[in-house]
Amino acid sequence: MLTPTSLFKCLADETRLRCLVLLHQKGRLCVCELTQALDMLQPKISRHLALLRQSKILLDSREGQWVYYQINPELPQWVADVLEITAQQFANHPGQQEDLQRLQAMANRTDKLNCCE
Repeated sequence: MLTPTSLFKCLADETRLRCLVLLHQKGRLCVCELTQALDMLQPKISRHLALLRQSKILLDSREGQWVYYQINPELPQWVADVLEITAQQFANHPGQQEDLQRLQAMANRTDKLNCCE
C-alpha cells in the first residue's frame, strides 16, 4: 500500500521526480524516450523506474523489445492530487523545460517502432 511516506520518498529523488513529471505530461513513454529526455544512461533510468513500479506509482507494458511506462490510473485520489500539483509546479523548472526539449528533439520519436534503435 502506498503511504505518504513512501510517496514522498519516491518524489524526493530528482531523477524519479523528473520521470514522473514527464510521464504526467506525456502520458506514456518508452524507456529510451526517458533516457534521451533526462540525458542519463538506461540502467540508471531503469533502476528508478523499477522502484516507482514496485511502489505501484507506475505501470509498465512490454511491446516487442520495448518497455513503456505510465502513471498508474488506479492510484488513490490523494496520490493523483499530489502528482498533479507537483507536476504543475515542476513544469516551469528550467531543467524540466530542457528535458522536454530533448524529448521533442528525439529523432524518430513519432515512429514508436524505431524510437529505440
